[in-house]
Amino acid sequence: MSTPNCSRRNFLRNALLAPVGAALLPAASAAEDSAKKTPAGAAAVPTRKLGRNGPPVSMLIFGGDMAAYSPEHLDIGWSLGIRYFDTAAQYGNGNDELKVAQWLAKYPERRRDLFLVSKDHPRQGPEQLLTMIDRRLERCQTSYLDLYFIHGINPREYGPDSLNWPKSDAFKKVVEKLKSSGKVKMVGFSCHDDHSPEYLAAAAAGGFLDAVMVKYTPFFAKDSSFNQGLDACHQAGIGLIAMKTLRNAGDVPKRLPEFDQLGLTTHQALLQACWSDPRIAAVCNRMENVDNIQSSVAAVRSYKAPLKLAQLELLQATVLAGRRTMCPGCPACHQFGKELEFAFSDISRFVTYYEQDGKLAAREQYQQLPAARRDATRVDLAALRDACQFKTDYPEIIRRAEHYFA
Repeated sequence: MSTPNCSRRNFLRNALLAPVGAALLPAASAAEDSAKKTPAGAAAVPTRKLGRNGPPVSMLIFGGDMAAYSPEHLDIGWSLGIRYFDTAAQYGNGNDELKVAQWLAKYPERRRDLFLVSKDHPRQGPEQLLTMIDRRLERCQTSYLDLYFIHGINPREYGPDSLNWPKSDAFKKVVEKLKSSGKVKMVGFSCHDDHSPEYLAAAAAGGFLDAVMVKYTPFFAKDSSFNQGLDACHQAGIGLIAMKTLRNAGDVPKRLPEFDQLGLTTHQALLQACWSDPRIAAVCNRMENVDNIQSSVAAVRSYKAPLKLAQLELLQATVLAGRRTMCPGCPACHQFGKELEFAFSDISRFVTYYEQDGKLAAREQYQQLPAARRDATRVDLAALRDACQFKTDYPEIIRRAEHYFA
């Protein structure tokens, strides 16, 4: 059976063989076609081992909380070779896990080859995960998760003691119980807070967590506490997963001659810059439509060797020249974030969600911040901008936030 444009078999063949950046079927048409047929699909995308004791996982992750998170789009991702799906309790207004369940109901035989991750918010302490896991399994309609994360760990949501959780005996016992129950194979946390270096260091010191998903940039300072935290985790055998890697590149030129020669768009080059760090096992990427999925798969399949230093420097200069809404994570911003009551990094993230993703919920997230944390009148935003390694224009970002959300 075929659509007016092409059969499902032809779609998949064309998606894999088309030149980088070539247009594919509109997302709706491709998703409808996917629902009609279940092809054998392509071979799995390249893998890397997740930590010292983890399994090989897809270097490219089908990220959650986006428009293209439906059973049909998951099927397209799978058919193109992605074997790692990311989700969370709150993604898609709480519905993304149900999309996974719908997809697994159609293809139960694929569960054994799928690496499935979900996340939760145990605000009362890690022990809460022992009961929360049942809800995650019920929503995903699976008997186990391959990896279970504390979602977005940070001292403001989970309390200052959470900085010690990754090395605490209490969390270690929770991890042991989760694994012995058979409901979870691996346990870790995700973080994009200014305290990320401290959480990474604590995880390395504890040595019992399996993986960490962290906001990552390939342009980190080599002597930064963030890089030292990555090193410590890697040496401790903890798997590292990069996220929000393209959040600071929403308006970069789509093509540059230097990467045309490699058959890469600028965004594909940025993905390859992340894989150029051998400590990074996988990149969790937002793929909002079929073209994004195909382009990202093409990037991981064509990755053969780390980008050269000159190519990384060109990418950094290109990102710096753009109109960014988020600092990729530099030492100055990490330090300001720990010292200031003003939530400049959170506000920058909400503006990104609103502008790049069209998420109206960003307004509610902004308004839920305590008034003192939204009050920029006593903050030298220009000093923030000038200290930022990436010169993120905080005065302009805060003006936009107040216009959008206040």
